[in-house]
Amino acid sequence: MRQFLILLIFFIVCSVCAQIAPDKYFVEFTDKNGTPYSVEHPEQFLSARSIERRVRQSVATTTQDLPVNPAYVSAVAGTGVTLLNRTKWFNGVTIYTTDPSALLAISALPFVKQVLKSQGYKKSKKPDDDQKFSFEKESSIPVQRNEIFSVSASRSYNYGLSYNQIHMLRGDSLHNLGYRGQGKVIAVLDAGFLNADVLPVFDSLRTNNQILGTRDFVLPGNNVYQEYEHGTSVLSTMGGNLPGEIIGTAPKASYWLFRTEDAGPENYIEEYNWVSGAEAADSVGADVINSSLGYTTFKDSPLWNHKWSDLDGHTALATKGANTAASKGIAVINSAGNDGSQPWRYIGVPADGDSVLAIGAVDANGLYVSFSSHGLPGTKVKPNVAAQGGSAVVAGPDSTIRHASGTSFSSPITAGLVACLWQSKPDVSVSNLYNAIEMSANHYNNPDTLTGYGIPDFSTAISYLGLTEKKTQNISVYPNPFMEDIFVCCFSKEGEKVNAALYNELGQITFQQIYLLHSGKNLLTLNPGKYCPPGMYILIISSKLFSTSYHMIKIGK
Repeated sequence: MRQFLILLIFFIVCSVCAQIAPDKYFVEFTDKNGTPYSVEHPEQFLSARSIERRVRQSVATTTQDLPVNPAYVSAVAGTGVTLLNRTKWFNGVTIYTTDPSALLAISALPFVKQVLKSQGYKKSKKPDDDQKFSFEKESSIPVQRNEIFSVSASRSYNYGLSYNQIHMLRGDSLHNLGYRGQGKVIAVLDAGFLNADVLPVFDSLRTNNQILGTRDFVLPGNNVYQEYEHGTSVLSTMGGNLPGEIIGTAPKASYWLFRTEDAGPENYIEEYNWVSGAEAADSVGADVINSSLGYTTFKDSPLWNHKWSDLDGHTALATKGANTAASKGIAVINSAGNDGSQPWRYIGVPADGDSVLAIGAVDANGLYVSFSSHGLPGTKVKPNVAAQGGSAVVAGPDSTIRHASGTSFSSPITAGLVACLWQSKPDVSVSNLYNAIEMSANHYNNPDTLTGYGIPDFSTAISYLGLTEKKTQNISVYPNPFMEDIFVCCFSKEGEKVNAALYNELGQITFQQIYLLHSGKNLLTLNPGKYCPPGMYILIISSKLFSTSYHMIKIGK
């Protein structure tokens, strides 16, 4: 009788939980009612840097940004399951359990919308077969030390063999202008960063505290430096700094290292991990996400295999997560994939995203390499652009500098330069940033499904920044720093309403006023002084025709 009841329970659970593989599940909630958080106080759940980025990008905080209701989470945990990760954007939690009665109890909770079954829970394993991994089918060859050469002392860095992959994109020109990633934060979503905490190639990152933190979304609480080496090589193309051997494209940027990929199995939960990682990147204030990951089919949970029709830019889970991250003011850079010579052939998820910059691969001569995934004909241009992914120069976990091939490397090579480019004009929008990069590419007027708009020229892209912003007026703001009044001089061809709002470092509005402009020159007087203590502020001037922001400093008398 007992065995019969157990079988009955399993049958009931299977009827309410979509089957993928054993032991991990996504619990989706119906709402965020009763949450202790509010959009009026984003400092409760977002870092000051995240709030500042949103203010700079004119991104409003909405209920989507509110954390999942902690009371709901506690109720789920009270059934005896193990909580893994939370997702505020999709309003739920991932859990681990082998107890079917716990799943029944969770399904019966009034605020639970559905329970999706996911992958098995197991200790992470070290890499053994590259062909298992959804992020790469790549190769690597150690570089002989006598191959490494010095470059002219007139250049910013002694790039060694990494010079070609940087110069191809004219990244060295950005470096020469002083744009090397200072003040920008890049979140790296990957499968592990083996030995990155001890390798000499990252000495400067550690010395200057440029690694801001780590987090494991596969095994929460785990050490990402003891996991797979893929992220180590990816990070080296951005943050590496070993003069004469390898220099990354953003050696002065800061980094968060997030493990979202389990290098062994292939299961749908990895897309949920990806979303949780992207949410964390948003919360800590990252400017750029590099993701050398992609999802097409899941050999361990084929029920959730993607179809080509899913690659429409907004359907797959991770794609929706990537688009959401971009809507929060983050540039999302993703490898196109390495299925160009495989049966799948096309890009993966989330590279297909409408708001994702997907990066294809070319060789050292700038020619398309056959493994780089194709875009789908008749859809949005994908990949968007391309960079060196054939025989790229990377660092390995054993301190060797090696050649490696894969769009896993063309993506971060590009992502680092995206951060440097954005550094030159930090107030432009994500879409304008993408547009400038695409417009600079070598066949912008004739895009294809192999390399998209082609190989970008970041030294040219600077001149395109701001061209597509909705800024139709000449505006000047003074004085800065200010003590009492702020004067705004702007021109209008027709009378229109303008909103002036001053935000503090917590993203709270400290002064706001609406002005009606007249045709011609207008001089607006803002008097926020008595409302604002000394400190840093962002002033946003906006109307239906334009929006622009200014970093302001209030000083005392």
